[in-house]
Amino acid sequence: MADAYILGIESSCDETAAAVVRSGEQVVSNIVFSQIAAHRPYGGVVPELASREHLKAIVPVVRKALADAGQTYQSIDALAVTQGPGLAGALLVGISYAKAVAFVLDKPLIAVNHLEGHIHAVLLEERQKNNREMKFPLLALVVSGGHTHLYLAEQRGNAWSYKNIGHTRDDAAGEAFDKVAKLLGLGYPGGPIIDKLSAHGDPTAVRFPPSQLKHRDRKDKGNSGPEPRFDFSYSGIKTAVLRYVEVHNMQASIEARRKALVEIEKPGLEAYLLHCDKKTLNLVASFQRAIVEDLVTKTLAAARACDVATLFVTGGVAANHELRQRFEQDAAREGLPVYFPSRPLSTDNAAMIAAAAYPRFMAGDFAAEDFSADAALKL
Repeated sequence: MADAYILGIESSCDETAAAVVRSGEQVVSNIVFSQIAAHRPYGGVVPELASREHLKAIVPVVRKALADAGQTYQSIDALAVTQGPGLAGALLVGISYAKAVAFVLDKPLIAVNHLEGHIHAVLLEERQKNNREMKFPLLALVVSGGHTHLYLAEQRGNAWSYKNIGHTRDDAAGEAFDKVAKLLGLGYPGGPIIDKLSAHGDPTAVRFPPSQLKHRDRKDKGNSGPEPRFDFSYSGIKTAVLRYVEVHNMQASIEARRKALVEIEKPGLEAYLLHCDKKTLNLVASFQRAIVEDLVTKTLAAARACDVATLFVTGGVAANHELRQRFEQDAAREGLPVYFPSRPLSTDNAAMIAAAAYPRFMAGDFAAEDFSADAALKL
């Protein structure tokens, strides 16, 4: 069969992205417009602001993705767009635009689950390396600002199926990073800042007890059987950081740091280190160590229980240096191959959406005309 060029569009949160991917395995172009500068003053993503920024960016971002790929609206074979999960207003911008283009050009449109996109980001890059021999069962940890999920993935022909065996019961891991960074006056987005600062603190200085989940999640009405669950919880550690700040009277230094950093347009590591005392650096390093320990321990426990042959770790938090190192070390000790996306494909992007759409394109599984955004879409 001839090559198929799919234009992917992603607008689930605070990145407007478009990409062209050839036959699900070669990134021809990949454009991401980040809204970090717009949301930084608020210390997190403001949904209404995100929607407005998507409206401004969607047309130029798609045009640049097509131009960089040497393609036109007419020459692409299909469009793919994120249906959910995500922010409803943000999702609707991408979906409305994709629907309009598909209708005018009479092109197939494929609706993609954002979480499946993160899994296919790994597959996409492994295919580019000519690694096509994935062994099953495959376990995927999708860990980002909005999600912390464990999926058993199977491939049958072109089709993929997923079974959720664990998720966070409250905050996602990336959400905990961002909220702790905001609490400590470190700015937004918090994950990359904490990752860099952690190398300068003592990760054993503050002891955070692991989360204890003794009861089944009330949301898991369909999972009441004997099968084990590997759920996560990160609201407790966020509260523990707050208590530490209060007990050790850190509020004054936090306010001073917040005021100093807000005056710097793009603070670098040196600026953060200049305004962080040792107590703060130790707290940050200990917090990151606790999150990483929990993610690695529970994921590998799930891998052993399900006797998986391959492990994927993907999503924005998969860019974290300590998380990658721990997974590589501990998984290797157990003889389990672990794969990550490159850092550009760890965070939200449209190449992963176009790649995830390719099996559905091959199967003729196109979106209905009346499909809409689903902010809580499950995989």
